[in-house]
Amino acid sequence: MKLHKVMLLLVLLAVIVMIAACSSNKKAEAKPQGEVVYRPSWWASQPEKDYVCTYGQATKVSENASINAARANALQEAAQYVEVLVNGMLKNYEEEAGVKDPQVLALTQNVVKAVSSAKFTGVITGSIETRKVNEPEGIRYKTWIQIKIPKDEINKKLAETIRNEEALYNQFKASQAFQELDKAVEKY
Repeated sequence: MKLHKVMLLLVLLAVIVMIAACSSNKKAEAKPQGEVVYRPSWWASQPEKDYVCTYGQATKVSENASINAARANALQEAAQYVEVLVNGMLKNYEEEAGVKDPQVLALTQNVVKAVSSAKFTGVITGSIETRKVNEPEGIRYKTWIQIKIPKDEINKKLAETIRNEEALYNQFKASQAFQELDKAVEKY
């Protein structure tokens, strides 16, 4: 009988040790400290395939100033987004063409600058939200805004710029070839 009690005690002890070992493997999920910052539910989404959406926010003393500053921030983001988009598109073009020439890289930089500073046409305001907020300086207006830029406008500007730069580059290469031909003729 004592043997059964000893065996039962050993089995119970083994089960307790296993349970304790399994529970110690679970690590508590660390949560970041601080308060969650409010953003509208539509913030940072790309809901429409025909538009590139950019976002801006601003806090100002007047409602109009808040809206205008948020719109300016969204347009600034748009210019930066287009520059990144253009870099990616031009890199793919260079890889397809098999071109790795320093002069072509300089041409790419010119195209990026031209497109990122281009005027946007067809820009519309998507979602907008303005709230009165209590700041240490007093009541302020905080605005979140979504700006929609038609993708076809971005693509048209990019294609136009590339065509213009390609024409200039071809003229340069042609004149360079004629100069080399003139030098070769002068030698004889």
